[in-house]
Amino acid sequence: MTKKQKKMRARIIVSGILYACLFIADKLGALEGFPILAVAIAFLVPYLIIGYDVILRAFKNISKGHVFDENFLMMIATFAAFATGEFTESVAVMLFYQVGELFQSYAVGKSRASIAEMMSIAPDFANLEDEEGNISEVDPEDVEVGSILLVRPGEKIPIDGVVIEGESFVDTAALTGESVPRKVSPGADVISGCVNGDTAIKIRTTKAYEDSTVSKILELVENASSKKSRMENFITRFAKYYTPVVTIGAVLLALIPPTILGIMSGNFAYVSWIHRACIFLIVSCPCAMVISVPLGFFGGIGAASKIGVLVKGSNYLEAIAQMKSLVFDKTGTLTKGEFKVSEVINLNGFSKEDILYYAAYAEKFSTHPIAKSILTAYGKDVDLSLISNQQEVSGQGISSVVNKREVLIGNYKLMQANGIDCEINDSPATICYLAVDGKFAGYIIISDVIKEGSKEAMKALSKVGVSKLVMLTGDRKEVAMAVSKELSLTDCRYELLPTDKVSNVEELIKACKKDEKLGFVGDGINDAPVLMRADVGIAMGSLGSDAAIEAADVVIMDDDLRKIPKLVRIARKTLRIVKQNVVFALGVKIIVLALGAFGLATMWEAVFADVGVAVIAILNSMRVLSSNYDEKN
Repeated sequence: MTKKQKKMRARIIVSGILYACLFIADKLGALEGFPILAVAIAFLVPYLIIGYDVILRAFKNISKGHVFDENFLMMIATFAAFATGEFTESVAVMLFYQVGELFQSYAVGKSRASIAEMMSIAPDFANLEDEEGNISEVDPEDVEVGSILLVRPGEKIPIDGVVIEGESFVDTAALTGESVPRKVSPGADVISGCVNGDTAIKIRTTKAYEDSTVSKILELVENASSKKSRMENFITRFAKYYTPVVTIGAVLLALIPPTILGIMSGNFAYVSWIHRACIFLIVSCPCAMVISVPLGFFGGIGAASKIGVLVKGSNYLEAIAQMKSLVFDKTGTLTKGEFKVSEVINLNGFSKEDILYYAAYAEKFSTHPIAKSILTAYGKDVDLSLISNQQEVSGQGISSVVNKREVLIGNYKLMQANGIDCEINDSPATICYLAVDGKFAGYIIISDVIKEGSKEAMKALSKVGVSKLVMLTGDRKEVAMAVSKELSLTDCRYELLPTDKVSNVEELIKACKKDEKLGFVGDGINDAPVLMRADVGIAMGSLGSDAAIEAADVVIMDDDLRKIPKLVRIARKTLRIVKQNVVFALGVKIIVLALGAFGLATMWEAVFADVGVAVIAILNSMRVLSSNYDEKN
């Protein structure tokens, strides 16, 4: 509990004890011999202890022109109850109202806790190393790109960078929700906000603080509450008109019926009708709806942050709950975007080792990812003195002399152009054909690796009701169809330019039903326009580009696609809970309002219809934080 909550708890206890003593004395008849003014003053003590801040807020808001709110309703209702001699009910209403407020404050604090973990990732300082090797503690915002920082054990990494010295384990839990530390060594990229393990490391910064991961995340978290869902906007508008209407209704209830009945019968029972109007005012307080709806969505955003997913606003959480179609970029999203030698086929007396040897030497000076994958597969040092006459054949491959033997490596066109007798391989992967001294030696099959968890994510998405899973890629048909088949996608569109992706997404959006939403998952800078066009843009936060993260509505901090079905479950449960709260709150209030108007409800029913309903709605909202979203619930 915060200091403010503890102070409120103490006020509730003191006021509650005084009220209990007076209530028991009143019921036993011990107060009958005292003047009514003395009894009123006695009850006024616990009333002011528990309700002085409500009265002060009401007068403060009235002075600013904001008359109709829950503070005003509580003040008018309890003042009227005092004026009609209903002292016990007046104090009880204020006491239980403040109990409800304490529950609300505690619930909001609990919902905010997981988001606060995100806020706590902000580094307080950076250990900057100068040219002489001296270390000084500086503000992270003052660190320039390319600076050397020392990160000691237990300290937060202040700015994104690359490790240049030392090996350690980095705790990424605050960002990704992943509890297993990640090992880093020289050459490894590290992101700000993570906590260094038990060994000091030095990093070279690759970004300025304002462009680093931690700064971006804090900005997203701080702005999330400003983007409200349709239901939140409705409740805000509803409360704006609802409160003055019920206040006027209470005044009319207190004056018109007793006046009409008094003219007819001669008995003007204003006290009785004022009491009914007080009940009407207390019941009509919109606390339960005004509190529980935003609290429910806030809890949903908090639950998402606990699993390492940032949702930029409750409107996007609402859209995710309605998502029936999900479109994926291929490279870097469904696949790792890392080319890897998956198979080596040797022919005509050459061994697999021979093929990798000649291919690695021929590709040594190439910067293409395919060349790098071949060198990785070869795994040995290359003697540059053995390479000569290397030439790149545009659109076909490379010609080189390796250890006095003429080597050709490239696509089928290169073999055809040089009269090499070989058969075309129709594999969906990338094929590198190799010839040595005019003789076909075999070929190397290179494929992009499907991301770990992609298959499980597609199955889980189908289970939660995302029925349309589509892949958009600029890759050729054979490669795209192979990935689509392996992941069991419902649709695949290939050989697309970035502009084609936007038009395809627009086409898919038009095909969605009225209450259905479409999401897009991407990671590259070329995905930014599509992320903005989709109903829900989901970006990869760890490997994704800054442009993609800026354009997206949701950011998955560790690039794990299996978190998307969990997010869908969180969003749908959040929406269910919010709707339950609205229906329950309105239903109870309408019933008790009707009973109160006909004189069939007392202040105690009114207290339940206000405070009781609010507390139940708050407790219901908190369920979204305590659930396990690994399985359907």
